[in-house]
Amino acid sequence: MRTSLRARLTSWDYILAALVVVLLVAASLTQPGFAGGFNFANSVSQMSDKALLVLPLALLIIAREIDISVASVAGLSGVVLGMALEAGGPLPLAITLALLAGTVCGALNGVLVTFVGLPSLVVTLGTLALYRGLCYVLLGGTPITDIPLSLTTFGNETIPRTYVPWDIVPFLVLAPLFALYLHRTAAGRRTYAIGGGPDIARYAGVRLNRIRFGLFVVSGAVAALAGVITVARTSQAAPDGALGFELDAITVVFLGGVSVLGGKGRMPGVCWALVLVVGLRSMLQLGNVSGYAQSAAVGALLILSLLATNTAHRVHAALTRRRLRALAVREPAVP
Repeated sequence: MRTSLRARLTSWDYILAALVVVLLVAASLTQPGFAGGFNFANSVSQMSDKALLVLPLALLIIAREIDISVASVAGLSGVVLGMALEAGGPLPLAITLALLAGTVCGALNGVLVTFVGLPSLVVTLGTLALYRGLCYVLLGGTPITDIPLSLTTFGNETIPRTYVPWDIVPFLVLAPLFALYLHRTAAGRRTYAIGGGPDIARYAGVRLNRIRFGLFVVSGAVAALAGVITVARTSQAAPDGALGFELDAITVVFLGGVSVLGGKGRMPGVCWALVLVVGLRSMLQLGNVSGYAQSAAVGALLILSLLATNTAHRVHAALTRRRLRALAVREPAVP
């Protein structure tokens, strides 16, 4: 019992939770207005679209894949939304077309990775440039600003009598669903199995291509939803919408304890890492730190997260080997 409690308290999820508490307390004491409701609503709203990108990206990395085109998919979906609205289409139809565009982009990534057999890093690096280039081709560098009031209200207002912004609601709905899939379903266990050893999973009867393709499709659809929220939050459909969001999303996933080699990671840790990044950006913003410096801090945090998780995995493996050797020594020899 004591060993189990010690293992839980020293797990990466609990360490991240402790870091979040320390950061929030320190920022509240050093930055005036950090603990205010306005700053809370503003900080959460600024990360609402990035938070959505984190969810499918975590599943893909656990399955030993990656999709670094998520921000470009979000941008292209936002462009499709803006063009549909500019053409006079109703808002529900425009949103449907945007979600469909993102789903098609994700399906293209999935086909190239699972059926053609190309590495996901190379594929999504190429589609990152392809989808972003299409944004500029379609709009010609001029953003669309004629966005319906109902959509901009959703992206800039809070739930009545609260400081919770409306645009974080999709994340609050999807995050538990992704956690249930990963930790409570057979498909989630198969996702872990694929990341832990694709060949072993294949011999065990796991349909690798079907799961991987499905994850890429889901990634595209969720990225499209993030693109819709970006348009709602910024009140425009711009060719550079969601530009660079993949850096924050990847940082959150790795900081949350998801292994770069796949097969390891938990959704609670990813959510704690998201809160940590939100708090860090808010503290830096209140400290009048420029956006470029904030990006540099997030990049440094990404490197530190990789070092920390790698060190934690090595320490855990070393302790496990030591425990097994101790048990072997204690067992009496069989005559």
